[in-house]
Amino acid sequence: MKTVTSESFNDEVINSDKTVLLEFYSDSCIPCRRMSPIFAELEEEYADVDFKKLNVNFSFDVAEKYNVMTSPTILLFKKGSEVNRIRGIASKTDIEALLKEALI
Repeated sequence: MKTVTSESFNDEVINSDKTVLLEFYSDSCIPCRRMSPIFAELEEEYADVDFKKLNVNFSFDVAEKYNVMTSPTILLFKKGSEVNRIRGIASKTDIEALLKEALI
């Protein structure tokens, strides 16, 4: 997963032509670390989705804009707009359902 910053957020997420799954995470977040293998698997399975992550500690302004209060929080963007989100740790099945709904 590529890391997005406050400076690159608009180019990498809002202006992307692809559906973007963005994980808001923190380096000290143990559940976030548990999500990494799931995202790696899904990234291989869903080539038409950009998987990205944003560190809430270094890009607090973006986290605040999207009312992210917990890590991990997963936001799904389509054509620059948030279409869905999951707060907290999620299973691969939960994330796949989110992706399939957005890709219809």
